[in-house]
Amino acid sequence: MTEFLKEYDVIVIGGGHAGIEAAHAASRKGVKTLMITINLDTIGFMPCNPSVGGPAKGIVVREVDALGGLMGRVADKTNIQSKMLNTAKGPAVRALRMQSDKVEYQLEMKRILEDTPNLDIEQAMVRELIIEDNKVVGLRTMLGTAYKAKTIIITTGTYLRGEIVIGDIKYSSGPNHQMPSIDLAKQLEELGFDLVRFKTGTPPRVNADSVDFSKTAIQPGDDEEHAFSYETKEFVKDQVPCWLTYTNTSTHEIIDKNLGRSAMYSGVIKGTGPRYCPSIEDKYVRFNDKERHQLFLEPEGRNTKEIYVQGLSTSLPDDVQRDMVRSIAGLENAVIMRNGYAIEYDAVNPTTLWPTLETKLIDGLFTAGQINGTSGYEEAAGQGIMAGINAACKVLGEEPMILGRDEAYIGVLIDDLVTKGTNEPYRLLTSRAEHRLLLRHDNADMRLTEKAYNYGLVTEERYNIFCEKRSMVADEIERLKTFRITPTAATLEKLAELNSAEIRDGILAIDMLRRPELSHANVLYLANDKTVLPKDVVEQVEIEVKYEGYIKKSIQQVEKLKKMNEMKIPTDLNYDDVPSLALEAREKLKKVLPLTIGQASRISGVNPADISILLVYLEQRRGMNNE
Repeated sequence: MTEFLKEYDVIVIGGGHAGIEAAHAASRKGVKTLMITINLDTIGFMPCNPSVGGPAKGIVVREVDALGGLMGRVADKTNIQSKMLNTAKGPAVRALRMQSDKVEYQLEMKRILEDTPNLDIEQAMVRELIIEDNKVVGLRTMLGTAYKAKTIIITTGTYLRGEIVIGDIKYSSGPNHQMPSIDLAKQLEELGFDLVRFKTGTPPRVNADSVDFSKTAIQPGDDEEHAFSYETKEFVKDQVPCWLTYTNTSTHEIIDKNLGRSAMYSGVIKGTGPRYCPSIEDKYVRFNDKERHQLFLEPEGRNTKEIYVQGLSTSLPDDVQRDMVRSIAGLENAVIMRNGYAIEYDAVNPTTLWPTLETKLIDGLFTAGQINGTSGYEEAAGQGIMAGINAACKVLGEEPMILGRDEAYIGVLIDDLVTKGTNEPYRLLTSRAEHRLLLRHDNADMRLTEKAYNYGLVTEERYNIFCEKRSMVADEIERLKTFRITPTAATLEKLAELNSAEIRDGILAIDMLRRPELSHANVLYLANDKTVLPKDVVEQVEIEVKYEGYIKKSIQQVEKLKKMNEMKIPTDLNYDDVPSLALEAREKLKKVLPLTIGQASRISGVNPADISILLVYLEQRRGMNNE
């Protein structure tokens, strides 16, 4: 009989971005939680890009924050540059991106976790899970210590049987030459998990003192203050610039001459790489008609000389990396401080997961982050917080939290993974969200804070602040419907000043705000109205009014789809008993085990005819059960 040192409600394996949010969320739910990580000094480590956010990803960070998570709060505090992207486009695709001081980010994450009630942290390597009757009951470390657990969340990132590759050199390692997790990967395979082999990579880092920045274009941050977290009140003033340069024909000739030495093309790498973040050699091959590729030189922090060469991810040998880097404008004398490398690792086929991120094979076992086939810190954090919430809910006997595709990008991410699976490292894109006008950067709190409060994830104080904001938005929209702007001489003069068309009769303030060229401030100026509202309230009012028609249409589409998503499929349904189903549909349905008709309809290979057959069968089954 196993002798356990301690007993926990939730144990999280891994201290990366998924593990942090999982452990923090579970402990906030009031359950006794343990985080076990290979190295305490790499909690919150950024092995690749020293940044958080970007298109779609930045919205996920806001959603994590609205659910009470840490990523946005810590990114704000350790920010060295912030930019709002796609500002010239509609609100559905705007997103915040921040450069972080990667060392400060790690230290701040570790400090917060160490101060979190109900959470213990330990440095150890997990050797095996302890399973009884297909249920997880604990784990054992490499030192032989056993811990009992009601639920376990695996967030091993790219450490699972990780191998670093540079040229023809390949060796067992996690990111940044950390210890990989070998035994756990073997056990998952033995337990029947379908493991796939994926690959990702990172570019070289160069010494800032060896860069001639005069040959590059400076890329400063925004003057406007930005924040991921709704709790952030203090903003970083002294932002650090990035710089822009490009590859050229000489760079491409060096790549071409050495393609045979690239691990990507020599056969050393077997894993599938990310389509949307390819290596520079892959970009050269796939887009060989392009004369140059953008490269951003991004500082890794305020107290380091390391510069991250964004866009130059590579697994080419050391000597080729040096030649390639020095062929680039501004980097002619660059000194490489860390080589770029590729890393291969094992991932779990995510169709073996329920939408809660609990595995279908082992009761009480959850997985989150890159182990589920995703790429990116933000996707990992989004899964981590949901796994942590749902593991705690399982322990407490509460209903799990499952976010719909109309509620959050996190909902889109998890639904895509568990319903469709992925044959390459999955990256969130705005195009993946069919309801993206509802899933905006600006309204994550409106979508998720109340739900988070109901699950005990945010404080009473934060909830009250949210309620006040929500009321202010609603009140201002109603107020704008109550007064008119009349065509006085002064008003007409102001309209001309604002390059807006004249009015002949009085017009409601809310209708004036619908004009694309006018802001809320412009409308108040026209009305001689001195009302002052918080910036975030004004932003909500403007978007809700200007895009009212589009938003209503999106909501109507969601309501139509809700009926399908609310039609439950019994978990014990035997698809072999459903007559006339196409063979491919039958196989896919048996593999995914969808929980609703809506989820079944999104499975690749299941067509509308199959859904109709399934609906008829379920109706007949219900009738028989009633009789």
